[in-house]
Amino acid sequence: MPLQPLRTAAAPGSGRDPSTLLSPSDYDADAVSIRSDQDTDSDDDERQLRARNSRELRAHDRLVLMEEEELDQLVTETRRRQERQRRGSGLPIPNPLRLLARRLSDASPSGSRSPSARREPAESVEDPGLEKRRARRQRRQAKRERLLADAQHGEDGELMYEMEEGGMKDGSSTGDSSDRDDSDEVDRKHLLHDADAKAKRQRSCRRWLLLHAIIAVAFAILVLVAWKLSLARASSRHNQNLVSNGTAIFAPTTIIISLDGFRADFLNRNLTPRLNAFIKEGVSPLYMLPSFPSVTFPNHYTIATGLYPEAHGVVGNTFWDPTLQEEFYYTDPARSMDPKWWGGEPFWVTAQKQGLRTAIHMWPGSEAHVLGMEPTYMDKYNGKELLSKKVDRILEFLDMPDTDRPQIIAAYVPNVDADGHKYGPNSTEIQFTIQKVDKMLDNMFRGLEDRNLTHIVNVIVVSDHGMATTDVSRLVQLEDLVDLSKIEHTDGWPLIGLRPKNPDDLHPIYDELVQKTRDNPNLEVYLRDVNMPERYHFSKNERIAPLWIIPKAGWALVKMDEMNLKEAQARGDVYHPRGLHGYDHEHPLMRAIFIARGPAFPHQPNSRVDVFQNIEVYNMLCDSVGISPAPNNGTLRLPLKPIGLHSDPSASGLDTPADPVESHTFSTSAAAEPTNKPIPVSPISTSSSEQAPPTQTVGVDQPTSQPTNQPSGTADGKDGDGDGDGDDEDNVSPIDKVESAVQDFWDWFTGKVKDWWGKVTGQGGGSTEQGSSSD
Repeated sequence: MPLQPLRTAAAPGSGRDPSTLLSPSDYDADAVSIRSDQDTDSDDDERQLRARNSRELRAHDRLVLMEEEELDQLVTETRRRQERQRRGSGLPIPNPLRLLARRLSDASPSGSRSPSARREPAESVEDPGLEKRRARRQRRQAKRERLLADAQHGEDGELMYEMEEGGMKDGSSTGDSSDRDDSDEVDRKHLLHDADAKAKRQRSCRRWLLLHAIIAVAFAILVLVAWKLSLARASSRHNQNLVSNGTAIFAPTTIIISLDGFRADFLNRNLTPRLNAFIKEGVSPLYMLPSFPSVTFPNHYTIATGLYPEAHGVVGNTFWDPTLQEEFYYTDPARSMDPKWWGGEPFWVTAQKQGLRTAIHMWPGSEAHVLGMEPTYMDKYNGKELLSKKVDRILEFLDMPDTDRPQIIAAYVPNVDADGHKYGPNSTEIQFTIQKVDKMLDNMFRGLEDRNLTHIVNVIVVSDHGMATTDVSRLVQLEDLVDLSKIEHTDGWPLIGLRPKNPDDLHPIYDELVQKTRDNPNLEVYLRDVNMPERYHFSKNERIAPLWIIPKAGWALVKMDEMNLKEAQARGDVYHPRGLHGYDHEHPLMRAIFIARGPAFPHQPNSRVDVFQNIEVYNMLCDSVGISPAPNNGTLRLPLKPIGLHSDPSASGLDTPADPVESHTFSTSAAAEPTNKPIPVSPISTSSSEQAPPTQTVGVDQPTSQPTNQPSGTADGKDGDGDGDGDDEDNVSPIDKVESAVQDFWDWFTGKVKDWWGKVTGQGGGSTEQGSSSD
């Protein structure tokens, strides 16, 4: 039979249910005595006595927490409301929506409204939060009853799962509260999450600290390296300290002036007192070699970059680019001033990159926007500008404020070259031009002295090439050498580059040229990729034509559309230009000048250095203002190493080369043709361009007067009959003597007029002061 539950009698007055077996007091007889007299049998105590399973206990705890939270919230709201009442009028403001609802309810039948409902509007007016509190109490009571009802069915319900997982979830059937903040599991997860987040933050901080430390160390290393390099450069260059002239502070400053076409031996003509004094004050070689070909644009850009023409790409005054399928022509700025033609880095770009200001006055190539950089100040070419204006412009740059003043000033002077082409390097006109250019330099040096800049500003004077006298007797008809119908492009002048239409014709044309020039030592024929002399540095560029005819100095090649050579020689025409360059850069007539003075050249006055090529000027110019040059073909750096003085007895002076050069009778000479005029070409003739008869051909200028320092005729000053009077009595008729005498008188008279006009105007011997683009 089933066992009956053991029942014990309850103590009298204990207030316990005698049917309950496991009453709390049954475990300990003294349990009742432990309770304080202040304890009451509240609803919570009675509920705790009735419900002993874990689910009921947890539900109870949850309800207590909810009540505490609501009590806290209620206290907070009450304090806020009291605070608002203290700040305002203290009168409650009715809700407009509730007033509207009351009016609508008033409009309904009075019987449908209960007394309590009629009282609610008044209460809401008196206390707007009353209904909210009533609603919260109702929701709380409903939730409490639902939790207690669910707790009576054991520990396998949804509440147990939610409680063990950290609290009841939003939207659950057991309650609308959020996760329990007092749940151990939630606390554990929060602690783990906080620890993980903290670890991540620490790792991120360590990474950022390491990265910033690396950047700081790298920056410190770069600063240290830059500082070391600046110290090294300062120790190897001239003093970089700012210098005062008494009125302004000057950083290292250099003026470089190019005298286009100024041949080195022009210094021996007693026409250049300022330049000769400049040599005694500074340092210079006997002469400077230009680069091949010895024409203006390639050499000025070589001076500017330190690169051979084959390296910087401007390989001539005119040339064809097979890649671009375009022609470079130096007198057409629309074509020649496109930066695509100009390689390398000219000194004005180098200076601008390193923070220096530059002023470029008409230097060839400065208008080409090379590498997308412009000089700080740039004057475009103006061939009509007076020499005095050039001096004013240079001094204007020096007079600028410290913040605007350029440290490199480059000026181009075309006058000597222009008159050398027009009148010849031995003409009276070129002598006046040389004197005017020397006077211009003297005015500039005086301007430096007036500003106390003689020992502060560096001055470099250079030229790009020399000049050789031409003559109709030293011309070769190009059509006699090559079939031009097979040639697509001809480059250069006076040397000629040939580009055959059919590449297969290259070698046959070359063989034919070698055969036809075999008897004329004044013409050389080369294939660019086969036998071009290495010293020319004129083969490693596709802009260089594959086949070249290179005449000796004083010789030139002409096309039929320019001159019919046989007819011109028969008439005794004068060939123009009367002076030419572009020949072998090592020929004495092509020699240029280099003279320098200033703090960047701390040499003994009148110092002489070995002859060098103009690829070295770029490095010297950069060193003179303390900037680092770009890669180039030069090797010399400042300070230079003199080999002695120009005044040393053992030093050989600058020799004067023979000009005009000896002529050579070519097979196409018109000597055998019948004519009633004397032919100025004979197997032993050494006539110059100034010796030609006074005839005029269409499209050429009138012959000009003889030079005052050298009679016409042979290079030694003697004419054909040896009496030095300028005529050859055995070959000249009486009529020709009269014509020659008249012409001599006219030349003498016009020369005197030019001299007088030059003294009146201060411009010299009547030649206009303008540049030329004829080279």
